[in-house]
Amino acid sequence: MPQGIEAPATSTTAEGPTSHTQNQVGRLTAPQLRLLHRALDPKRVSKDDKNHAHMEAWDIKRYLLRVFGFAGYDTENRELSMVREIEIPGQGQNAKSRWTVVYRAQVRLIVKDVTGRELGHWDGEAVGDSYNQPKIGDAHDMAMKTAASQALKRAATHLGDAFGLSLYNNGSPAPVVGFSAAHPPTEWEKVAEPLPEPEDPPVQPEQGAQAVADGEPEVAAGQNAEPSEPVPGPSVHLAKLLRQAKECWKNPIVLGQIKADGEAHGVLDEEFPARDGTVTTLRVVLDNQIAELKAAQGAGEQRAA
Repeated sequence: MPQGIEAPATSTTAEGPTSHTQNQVGRLTAPQLRLLHRALDPKRVSKDDKNHAHMEAWDIKRYLLRVFGFAGYDTENRELSMVREIEIPGQGQNAKSRWTVVYRAQVRLIVKDVTGRELGHWDGEAVGDSYNQPKIGDAHDMAMKTAASQALKRAATHLGDAFGLSLYNNGSPAPVVGFSAAHPPTEWEKVAEPLPEPEDPPVQPEQGAQAVADGEPEVAAGQNAEPSEPVPGPSVHLAKLLRQAKECWKNPIVLGQIKADGEAHGVLDEEFPARDGTVTTLRVVLDNQIAELKAAQGAGEQRAA
């Protein structure tokens, strides 16, 4: 009696469908799944000027490369448009205008399997601004990059804890996913050994942002005293406002805007060391300077009359 020929088995492994699988569908490899199931390393988490936990965009891109490989992901700007451009006229004969610009962005993140086929895509949306900049080109550049980077980070959270999803749980790096029924541990824990991932140092902000984080000029407590040289101490956002105050020290309109910004971000009454060794706040410094500028303006108008 002739013997039947057994049909080849159809199976799927963590690495993807076998060569016998019909209509193959892209899959994640076991090493990729091991990385995606890892908890977020606290060294990858930073704090913004409001003490909120966040991740740096360059670090998100680094981990996309580690998990999906070179050319293993794409980004697409679905929207990048200016919301507003505000010119702040300079005060004085030779004073130049300053610029505040706001952009909104929608970025699509597309990830692929090891053969280049799309596994999935997600959109992230965000708004980014650039406040009180001396050059209009720099203001647009910073606002666009901020909006696009924030949108990418939000899209990447769809990939789980390793991309910052857990930070939505009160800023904690502790895993919130833990288990996926579509990818049970038997699919990757015993199939792939732990990867010899490099021991990364703590993540730092990009160079442009680091200048603010490292400390900005302090402001003296006395009236009509310009900020002195940089010293450590103020929080990131307060340091940013101190720098802006120094650059616009003779412009009461801009100083008023800086005061409103400080009020909105809760740093207006944050104490920091003044040049004379005392402790002061941004509110005191700005109120003193604005009053001094208004008094000088009033005296000038009286003389002109």
